[in-house]
Amino acid sequence: MSAENLEQLLRQNRSAVHMLRNSQMDAFVYPVVATEFSNWRNEQRAWAEKVVLLDQCHHMAELLIEGPDAVKLVSETSVNTYKNFRVDKGKQFVAVSHSGHVIGDNIMFYLDENKLLLVGRPPSLNWVNFHAKTGGYDVTAEFDPSSPPRPNGHAVTRRHYRYQIQGKLAPQLLEKLNGGPIGDVKFFDMTTFRIGGRTIRALRHSMAGVPGLEFWGPYEQREEIRDIIMEAGKEFDLHLVGSSAYSTNALESGWIPSPLPAVYTDERMRSYREWLPVKSYESSGPIGGSFVSDDIEDYYVTPHDIGYGPFVKFDHDFIGREALEKIADQPHRRKVTLVWNADDVARIQRSMLDPEGENYKYLEMPLSNYAASNYDRVERNGKLVGLSMFTGYTYNERTFISLATVDPDVELGEELVLIWGEENGGTRKRTVEPHKQTEVRVRVAPAPFTSAARETYVTVGWRAASAA
Repeated sequence: MSAENLEQLLRQNRSAVHMLRNSQMDAFVYPVVATEFSNWRNEQRAWAEKVVLLDQCHHMAELLIEGPDAVKLVSETSVNTYKNFRVDKGKQFVAVSHSGHVIGDNIMFYLDENKLLLVGRPPSLNWVNFHAKTGGYDVTAEFDPSSPPRPNGHAVTRRHYRYQIQGKLAPQLLEKLNGGPIGDVKFFDMTTFRIGGRTIRALRHSMAGVPGLEFWGPYEQREEIRDIIMEAGKEFDLHLVGSSAYSTNALESGWIPSPLPAVYTDERMRSYREWLPVKSYESSGPIGGSFVSDDIEDYYVTPHDIGYGPFVKFDHDFIGREALEKIADQPHRRKVTLVWNADDVARIQRSMLDPEGENYKYLEMPLSNYAASNYDRVERNGKLVGLSMFTGYTYNERTFISLATVDPDVELGEELVLIWGEENGGTRKRTVEPHKQTEVRVRVAPAPFTSAARETYVTVGWRAASAA
C-alpha cells in the first residue's frame, strides 16, 4: 500500500537518513523569475554599490492567520517573545520541536488586530498550520503555496506580489517613488509609501547595511508596480536581480536558510507526521553533503547553533520550552563564515577539465548547494568540529564562502578542513554525479561576513555579529 503521509513513508523506508539522502526530488529551481536579467556578477555587485529590485513573488509560501487566538497560536508555537508585538510590526518567527530543535523560521507580519501573515519556506508554516487546524484555536488559516518550480507554460497566480528595494541607493529611489521622504522607520517596523498613486504597505528591511523596504500588494498589480519602479530606477542604475544572484544574498548577510526540520523522530511529533502529506517538503527534501550519520537527530540543530539564540525568550509557554531551558546555560555551537582556500577551489573546478584525473563534486557558481538541507563535515586534525550548511560565491568579496555551525572552542582566523563531496562516489540524488570526495582548507570568519552587514545591522538576531 502506498504511503499517504510522512509517518507511513518513514515506516516503509530503511531509515529517515537513507530516505532523504537518496531522495528523488527534482533539483530545486527558484520558480518563474528569470535566472539572470543582466548577469549574476553585476546583480550581486549592484546590491552593494547601487540599488536592486528583488522579486520575491514566487519562491515563498504564505500562511494567513485570522481570529481572536492568532497571537496565542504563534506564541505557543515559537520561541519568540510577544511582549511588544503589535500591529505594524514584523518578527522573525522561529519554531522548534518538543525536543528544542529547529523546525524552521519565517517572517511574520502583524497586519491588523487578530490578523497575521507568515511568509517563508514551508516547514515552519506547515507547523503553524497544523496547530491552527488541530489545536482548538479560534482562528482560520489560509495557506498559499509557493509557485510551482516548473509551471510548464501554465498560468501562475499568487495572493500577493512581493518585492524588495535594497542597496546603497535604495533610500533615494524610495523617496523618488514616494514623492518625498518616507521618514525614519525602525528596523522590522511597517509603514506605507506611494508608488504611482497607490498606497503600498511595507516592512523596513536592510541589505548592504542601508535601509530598504520589502513591500507587497494584490498579485494582479505586480507588473504595473514593477514597471513604475524600473522606470524611476533608471536614474540610479537600478538592477533587477535574477534568481541566481538572489539565492546568494543570505551568504553575505549570514542567514542559514534550510536546516533539516526536526520532525522525523519523537513520539510527541507523531500526529504531526501523520498530518503531513506524502508530497510535503518534509517528506522529500533531500539531505546532501559529506556529513553522514545513521541517526537523523544528528542533523537537527538548536536555535543557538545557527544564530537564533537571542530570539529564545522564556517569558511565555511554547512547545520546546522545557528542552531549551535545560540547555540554556550550556556551551553551544555557533554560526560562523568559512572562507574557502582559492587554490583548493581552483583544483575542484579544474577537475571538470581533466578527463584523466579525479572528478570532484561539481562546485556551482554562484550557489553551490545541491540539496534542500546541506551538511558538509568541518574538521580539525580529522575530528568533526562543525557543519557547513550553505555554500556559494560572492562576487563582492571575490571568494567562495560557507555559513557553518562550529564548536565553541573554534576561533576566528583558525584554519580548518571542509570535506567536499559525498561518500562512496555519491548518493542517488538526481543532483549528484559520480565523484570523489576532497578536502578544502577554510578560514573561520565572522557571520555576517561583509563589514557593512556586521557594522550596521541591528545587534539582535541572526544578523548580529555573534561570532566576532
